[in-house]
Amino acid sequence: MIKNAVIASLLVLVTAMVHAQPESISRRSDGTPDISGIWQSLNNANRNLEAQVAEQGPLESLGAIGAVPPGQSVVKDVTIPYLQSALAQRQQNFSNRRTEDPEAKCFMPGIPRATYIPQPFQIFQTDTDIMMVYQFAGAVRTVYMDNHMEAPIDSWMGWSNGHWEDDTLVVEVSGLNSNWLDRSGNYYTSAARITERFTLLSPYHLNYEATIEDPDVFEKPWTIEMPLYRRMEKGARLFEFKCPEFAEEIMYGHLSRENYFRNLGIDINGDQDE
Repeated sequence: MIKNAVIASLLVLVTAMVHAQPESISRRSDGTPDISGIWQSLNNANRNLEAQVAEQGPLESLGAIGAVPPGQSVVKDVTIPYLQSALAQRQQNFSNRRTEDPEAKCFMPGIPRATYIPQPFQIFQTDTDIMMVYQFAGAVRTVYMDNHMEAPIDSWMGWSNGHWEDDTLVVEVSGLNSNWLDRSGNYYTSAARITERFTLLSPYHLNYEATIEDPDVFEKPWTIEMPLYRRMEKGARLFEFKCPEFAEEIMYGHLSRENYFRNLGIDINGDQDE
């Protein structure tokens, strides 16, 4: 009886160990992990990188539609180490978030926000460089694996130099425009440098880390971390997301004929005989 119980316990232990082993990952001919595919985050980081409680959204008349869900922090140290002098700008961003957030204006999301904005992106891995294509705003960037150089000019997606450290793709990003990190107004300036780390955990999961360094805004470098999930549905692909036309009212509504005359105190829809 005791012997049988010991054997049964060993079998359970061995089975648990087998199931605990990660699935083997696919590799390219050069031995590097194959991270090609369509990926997407599954969290509320684009709402707020830090923890947040549920709150009513801008569509109050529609009840729970548009409400902001709760979410946990993806910041490794839980909170972002802002300089005291930079907090006022974050608060101003938050107050104006519904019109001033670059996402609302359909600007390219920048790094690292492009990774966790709630739309998929695709990685193309070649024998030389790596390309990342994002559904939101049609953003694209190339990760240069050999031709490393400083950014020739600042841009929304910056300049990405990459290399492998064992099975982790490390990408160093510079030359970024000042940008927002989420809808809560967290931000960085054009002095920011981002270091990303992509680690393939299984055929279906990438671990993503991004360390943000900006001495004009933060007391010290800080890191976010989250899993990315491979899109597995049949026919998965990126679609065209034409968002500029969605942003026209926010950006140019004040230039419309009606608003122009309204700002002058003229009612162009009124009775002209009065």
